[in-house]
Amino acid sequence: MFRGVRDLLPREMAARQWLIERIRGVYERYGFLPLETPALEHLDVLTGSAGDEASQSIFRVRNPDDPSDEQPVDRLGLRFDLTVPLARVVAQYRDLPRPFRRYQVSPVWRADRPDRGRFREFIQFDIDSVGVESNVADVEIMAAMCDTLSALEVGPFRVRFSSRRILNLLLRYAEIPDTLIVRPRRTADSPPGEPVERAGADVFRVLDKLEKIGRDNVRLELTTGYADKSGDWVPGLGLSGEQVDRIDRFVSIQGDRRAEVLKQLSALFADVPGAADEIESLSDMSRQLEMLGYGDDRVALDLSVARGLAYYTGPVFEAILLDAPQFGSVFGGGRYDELVMRFSGEKLPATGASIGVDRLLAALVHLDRAPKRTAAAQVLVAVVDRPMMDEYLAMTFELRRAGIAAELYLGGKGMGRQFKYADQLGIPVVVVYGGNEKARGIVVLKDMQAGLARSAEITDHQDWVRERPGQTEVPHGEMIPALRKLLGEIEGETSKS
Repeated sequence: MFRGVRDLLPREMAARQWLIERIRGVYERYGFLPLETPALEHLDVLTGSAGDEASQSIFRVRNPDDPSDEQPVDRLGLRFDLTVPLARVVAQYRDLPRPFRRYQVSPVWRADRPDRGRFREFIQFDIDSVGVESNVADVEIMAAMCDTLSALEVGPFRVRFSSRRILNLLLRYAEIPDTLIVRPRRTADSPPGEPVERAGADVFRVLDKLEKIGRDNVRLELTTGYADKSGDWVPGLGLSGEQVDRIDRFVSIQGDRRAEVLKQLSALFADVPGAADEIESLSDMSRQLEMLGYGDDRVALDLSVARGLAYYTGPVFEAILLDAPQFGSVFGGGRYDELVMRFSGEKLPATGASIGVDRLLAALVHLDRAPKRTAAAQVLVAVVDRPMMDEYLAMTFELRRAGIAAELYLGGKGMGRQFKYADQLGIPVVVVYGGNEKARGIVVLKDMQAGLARSAEITDHQDWVRERPGQTEVPHGEMIPALRKLLGEIEGETSKS
């Protein structure tokens, strides 16, 4: 199989679908509307905004409508995110309501090097608000990020935010020009190569890798370059030691409280023109977050947050799981006020965030916090006596018509095999109905989890036979209300745990 892609078997798919439905519930509670866009876009749509690094990550596709084999007139690419297609949609459909608030859950593709929780094909679930200039929209996005991660029961997390405008002021503070003339080396010992133009804003791309590669390697990439862990040479940006020292002072600003970070930033940028207004904007956002109940423990002001894509223009944000920081950002985004303008000529402010569903799922599996249930069925109707198959079939459809997801067991013989099947799939209840139960006018409802838990406590076989742990007898005519009650209790216990 191609590296960086994988099959998702039913257990993983069930967990992914659970995540998606929980996320959708939060997004719709915030009033976002669904959107879908094609996987394929014209290459110039994708490359015009991505920046060099993202452009190199695009999977290119030959246009089947182009008769040329050697020089395709109109090449296509697989989308690398959902934001660029959104910008195209907003520019193309001028009658959309403004602000346009949408969510989209779709696969995206990036030709990156696969790593822990990092795939070449993966699902993103985005929210975006297009047409709102106020930073209130950014505050709302961060609040939605917090509410989403809380709904997913991921454990402790932290949303971190900064601003690209503050980072632009960092370039001014460090005296870094808009254009850098770099003479990259091929190795540490080779002489400088031919001059190459690089954007000063490439500093942001390097800073975005701070947690991934560490401060020492960030410093090397900002200056001379370095060999990464695979031995490949990463060329440097050619900044001076003084410039990097100033950047280092900036990223060293830290604090447990947002107010503390703002105070340190104000002192560092005291002589930087325009800094006071941007710091006040961050302060307003922090105040609004506090007012809404999102304190320093959940949302931190972290000036090292840069985000890698070139189209961000204002506040940027990302979320990490505190128990699994090695997975990096599982939810991130920011403001991109100029992206739509590239398609329409109209400057239209926008902000949003994207949750990496597959990276988050990989982290939850690692933490043993992923949903365990595989089956769609809530109830398995066991086949006790094969001659009663018509009755089992009718019972299964009776349950389905009552709104209870039910499966009729059609596998091999033996009750032990049927209970094992229910346990493997995470089906919570098994209905047992054989000739003896029919003669008594009852059905037996077996709560799989309660049965397993109680069985582990019982050491005497006679006690086990007498108690029949996890099993409840109910009159046949009361089967459906009894099942609803039992399933409700199981759901309640599951949510508590």
